[in-house]
Amino acid sequence: MTFMAFVSAVLAILIAPGPTNTLMSLAGAQSGLGRVIRLLPAEVSGYLTTSVPLVFMGAELIERYPAGAALLKIVAAVWVMFLALKLWGRGDTAVASSEVTARRVYVTTMLNPKALIFGLVLLPAPIDPQFVPRLGLFILMVVGVALLWGTAGALTQIGSSGGGRVRTVQRIASVWLAVVAMTLLAGAVSA
Repeated sequence: MTFMAFVSAVLAILIAPGPTNTLMSLAGAQSGLGRVIRLLPAEVSGYLTTSVPLVFMGAELIERYPAGAALLKIVAAVWVMFLALKLWGRGDTAVASSEVTARRVYVTTMLNPKALIFGLVLLPAPIDPQFVPRLGLFILMVVGVALLWGTAGALTQIGSSGGGRVRTVQRIASVWLAVVAMTLLAGAVSA
């Protein structure tokens, strides 16, 4: 895969709305860009936890155990629905009680189906001389996109007084996460 094809594909997947981007946007809306920056290691670690092992042995495992991919989608769907329900239930409570945590970002990113695509399709094999440079570039793109989504969330609070907008963002995020969870579940069942 050419350099530009790699960058384009990774950015297109990273920028697409999903559970991790929703959490980073919500973190920006709740606490500003400083909070998003503190969550970056959790997001990067989540992607690496899933993607790197898949680069090394994923294709063989999926080929040997095809039900494993469906099971992973079901687990991801359950986790994302849990997050959606938690956000919705906290919509009327204090903003601090529903703060986006590093643990939530890590687990959500680790279970994010995007990580499967990166590990199984886009990152080169470890024996490829481009593996380390592409992995480094991948990490930089993850950070850049997370900051973009976090900034978008923070911008929703400009001129806002009180938590009304944050509650609205939480409710929108909750609905979106529920849609993502249902899509994951449908994909797992149809596979």
